[in-house]
Amino acid sequence: MTTDAGSSRLTTAEQAALTSGGDFWHTAAVADLPQIMLTDGPHGVRKQVSGADHGGLLASEPATCFPPAVALGSTWDPELVHRVGAALGDESRAMGVSVLLGPGINLKRSPLGGRNFEYYAEDPLLTGVLATEWVRGLQSRGVGASLKHFAVNSQETDRMRVSADVDERTLREMYLRAFQRVVQQAQPWTVMCSYNRINGVHASQDHWLLTRVLRDEWGFEGLVVSDWGAVVDRVAAVRAGLDLTMPGSDDAGDDALVRAVADGTLDPAALDTSAARVRALVERAVAALDPAATYDTDAHHALAREAAGRGIVLLKNDGGLLPLPRHDVTIAVIGEHARTPRFQGGGSSQMNPTRLDSALTEITALAGGPVRFAAGYAPDGTADEQLTAEAVETARTADVAVVFIGTAQETEGADRDTLELPAAQLALVARVVAANPCTVVVMSHGAVVLTSPWDRDVPALVEGWLLGQAGGGAVADVLFGVVNPSGRLTETIPLRLAHHPSHLDFPGEASHVRYGEGIHVGYRGFDAREQEVAYPFGFGLSYTAFAYGDATATAVDGGIEVRVPVTNTGGRDGREVVQVYASLPGSAVRRAPRELKGFAHVAIAAGQTADVVVRIARDDLAHWDPRLRRWAVEGGEYLLAVGASSRDLRTSATVAVDGDDTRVPLTAESTLGEWLADPRGGQVLGQAFAAAAAQGGGGLAGMAADPQIFMFLSGVPLSRMAAFPDSPFTAEAVAQLVAAANS
Repeated sequence: MTTDAGSSRLTTAEQAALTSGGDFWHTAAVADLPQIMLTDGPHGVRKQVSGADHGGLLASEPATCFPPAVALGSTWDPELVHRVGAALGDESRAMGVSVLLGPGINLKRSPLGGRNFEYYAEDPLLTGVLATEWVRGLQSRGVGASLKHFAVNSQETDRMRVSADVDERTLREMYLRAFQRVVQQAQPWTVMCSYNRINGVHASQDHWLLTRVLRDEWGFEGLVVSDWGAVVDRVAAVRAGLDLTMPGSDDAGDDALVRAVADGTLDPAALDTSAARVRALVERAVAALDPAATYDTDAHHALAREAAGRGIVLLKNDGGLLPLPRHDVTIAVIGEHARTPRFQGGGSSQMNPTRLDSALTEITALAGGPVRFAAGYAPDGTADEQLTAEAVETARTADVAVVFIGTAQETEGADRDTLELPAAQLALVARVVAANPCTVVVMSHGAVVLTSPWDRDVPALVEGWLLGQAGGGAVADVLFGVVNPSGRLTETIPLRLAHHPSHLDFPGEASHVRYGEGIHVGYRGFDAREQEVAYPFGFGLSYTAFAYGDATATAVDGGIEVRVPVTNTGGRDGREVVQVYASLPGSAVRRAPRELKGFAHVAIAAGQTADVVVRIARDDLAHWDPRLRRWAVEGGEYLLAVGASSRDLRTSATVAVDGDDTRVPLTAESTLGEWLADPRGGQVLGQAFAAAAAQGGGGLAGMAADPQIFMFLSGVPLSRMAAFPDSPFTAEAVAQLVAAANS
């Protein structure tokens, strides 16, 4: 998106008005520019019914509710995510929506995050790859994306004030990296700033974030829009690089901008630039509008079912209980969630689906034998002894029992306070398993829950997430083997909440949250502490099996190419997610034991072998060097471990990678050890010691020659050496050494 001088034709007052919304969902109509509509996503078009207020499921026009990101991310399939994005684009155009507010790509720092159902993963590479395709798919239909929430918005507690206090390396490597990938590879029309502060500065008025990083470093060409109500100070926001304040209208903010330009506290060029970006967005959107646009509701429902089925993760399948036979079996379907599905979370993404499939109806449609239902618990998920007794008896008289359990709600605006499933539902599972050992449990929730210890007695466990409007059919497809499950976890399931790397620093207090785990987010932290988990990142079972051959790794232009033959050794066609994790043994940089650096989603027919190729970009090997304030690739022999999860690594290969120049210039404050570790510095300093010794100055030179004393001296800055007896390191001498070492 480019800007032009068109905004200069507007008065200052008109420019100010253009940079705030016209109402809750539209830009302002100013001069010759019409309004355009922005509306909630990201898994469905939540277009407000005319005249309705912001809240309420029924206040939005019907649209396809695709699987939320918690399930869509679990597909690990960029091509499928692209198709969902394109379908959302078609629906947006048909509904007159120009910008769909998504995707949400904040990291799942803590499993308690109330909005985790809207986010993809605890890993920045997986998040960035999937979100890039969502944006590309959406924008291929002439509808703009709004990449959100920029940045470090990983909790709902105190979300409009809390300061995410995070060190620079962690910020760059974990919390900005997915944003950088999407911006540079997909150029979303807009980026939405978050509510929170980052190291004390509101995101809406953070010049470093919105201008220096987003535009100057990454080359973002589009418009920065605020989250609804995120702007504290309109003048500071425009000065920082925020272009559009939502919602509107904001007469007081408009007046403040006009006054700031008049009294010289705001450069008029800053307001002109923001207004020009809004103009460019409006003109681009208007050119793409098509009053005749329509979409196929049946085709989109089918796509929603496909995506939901591919996002389901099979966690346990002892004895091959699944898939269920289609005939000659009596099935007990137990649990209110089977009849009244949990299919989406609460908050701004809550929408009105075009239809809604229940698992009970879809299981009944696919089953060739009797299906009997028992609610098992009250509609609100709490205990009801009569319903439980009926469920246990129904299970006792069936060949197989399928129990549906889940959380009550996950929502924007509030974090969870536990990972436990409702006690009444877990008690129901225990009693059903005792009555019928052939029991399958299907879970419905928006983020990970604890599965231990109760899952030990359950032979088959299905991670059903929140699956959107077609989730009921998708669950039935997986249970009966119409779909061979291929979903993989995008977040680690811990044994206990206290084991999680974020546990001691979430959600903070006094409007500050310390990101104390640093780069060890999610599986990185579990692996660094060698912590046992219930189910690891990347895990998921199939109704077939895959064998890995020997991997090879080759350095190529722009990165590394990893090849591995993968064979489907079972009797069913299936899909495998081949995952490549990199490490650098002996690294001089603190790292996680392994990091996801590439993956491939491949369909392999029964008995066939696929030669899987995973390409790792050199940029993805880089770490952020706070000393140099830039990305750097450390040279060395990289170990590429290939497997089916972060802890199921089947084969590996090594490859030599040339490193970047990461020499840090020496200064007077560099320690003696740092001087000697630097090739040029060591040479210069060695010559200085030799000269001092030759002149009879044996004091300091002699001390440096003693290994034990040198251990003490190695941590002393060179400038402090002047205090030692017979030291040759006067201020003038140190200055000459610094100049010589850096010449």
